[in-house]
Amino acid sequence: KQSTAPQKPQSHFLPFRPDNQLTEVMRLRVQSLQQRGQKRQDGERLLRPNEAVYRLDFSKQSLHFSHWTVQLAQVGRLTITATSQLWTPDLTNLMTRQLLEPVGTFWKAPNDARDAPVQCFEADAHEFGERIAELAKVRKVMYFLFAFAEGCSPETIDCSITFSVDS
Repeated sequence: KQSTAPQKPQSHFLPFRPDNQLTEVMRLRVQSLQQRGQKRQDGERLLRPNEAVYRLDFSKQSLHFSHWTVQLAQVGRLTITATSQLWTPDLTNLMTRQLLEPVGTFWKAPNDARDAPVQCFEADAHEFGERIAELAKVRKVMYFLFAFAEGCSPETIDCSITFSVDS
């Protein structure tokens, strides 16, 4: 006799990975403009010193957002902005119109208990996660700008997103 119980969706855990090569290329773009005394292109979004490019690689496409896992080792603020950019080696310029809303903002305040969970704007973080799941349906890779502030740095964060997968 076969079981007719509905199958429980699988969890799919995806860590954000730094894209050091792309971050370096974008930093060189800023440096090159400064050295030549040139201005950025109209609408171009230059990488700031406190930002780095991270990526998510999707091995499955039919995802439903479940939850964020963000850990900050110390006081600080992490802002994650998704891009609609499909990066190729010959296309490193990021245009402002390619930045998606909403952003995910996560922080640990100075007066938070040491073991207190990281805070965030819940509605924005949830909507952001759902937007990533939507884009995963048509993407194998997605790129993000991570902005580190108030004591936060790449060495002090651990960030991932979990989805449920249709089986």
